[in-house]
Amino acid sequence: MKVALIQQKFHGTKDATVQRTLELVREASGGGAELVVLQELHQTQYFCQSEETRFFDLAEGWENDVKFWGEVARQNGVVLVASLFEKRADGLYHNTAFVFEKDGSVAGKYRKMHIPDDPGFYEKFYFTPGDIGFEPIDTSVGRLGLLVCWDQWYPEAARLMALRGAKLLIYPTAIGWFESDEEEEKSRQLEAWVAVQRGHAVANGLPVIAVNRVGFEKDESGVMDGIKFWGNSFVFGAQGEELFRADSQSELCRIVEIDMTRSEEVRRIWPFLRDRRIDAYANLTKRFID
Repeated sequence: MKVALIQQKFHGTKDATVQRTLELVREASGGGAELVVLQELHQTQYFCQSEETRFFDLAEGWENDVKFWGEVARQNGVVLVASLFEKRADGLYHNTAFVFEKDGSVAGKYRKMHIPDDPGFYEKFYFTPGDIGFEPIDTSVGRLGLLVCWDQWYPEAARLMALRGAKLLIYPTAIGWFESDEEEEKSRQLEAWVAVQRGHAVANGLPVIAVNRVGFEKDESGVMDGIKFWGNSFVFGAQGEELFRADSQSELCRIVEIDMTRSEEVRRIWPFLRDRRIDAYANLTKRFID
């Protein structure tokens, strides 16, 4: 399967950013991509750097955004993963990734389950944790295990998607550096981010795709300088082999070919699912084992 990763920056306004995204989606379609993956909250700035009620306005009209991206998928003949700010009810919002079929219909959605609350990443102020579970989404290109950003640090989320038959793990992402950090710390953070997701590929015998933002985005509250998103979007195969890794600066549309038969081959020689001791894992549902 040909998968397109679209790594881009925020272009100052929603309209300008969306127009750039459309250019890259058309490039992906023209290159034969069957599945196109966009980054987390790709229409706007990463507004969670501060806690400001005015940013909830960004979710107004989200139903129109769903229709819009469905039409983009239809016009380009691709399965499209789009990350949107969903207003479920007054005062109730989710960080939600939608999957659109090639005919523009909604194949399914995933509401982000793990919500961070850290300096520069104040997502708990904006988003309610997902309540539709870790359910893969069936599409014309296969069953997709869709997760979002902070979910990528949790092996339980990847495992549950795998156990429900996902054929591919996908992580739209918004993560980056604070420029005040030492270069060694920046390197440790980036490589840990790559390593944990590569581990999900190995442990589950599944390809893994992560698509991240690039560019510097100022903290409009003035409390911090802002975040420089580190890009490095990647694809790993079912044995953790690197199929593609982007740099930390470039906007790009990169088409990567994934052999979807590899999982069966890999799981035959590394039968991790066979050898799981499901009789001994009950304590995993506890917060901590005292």
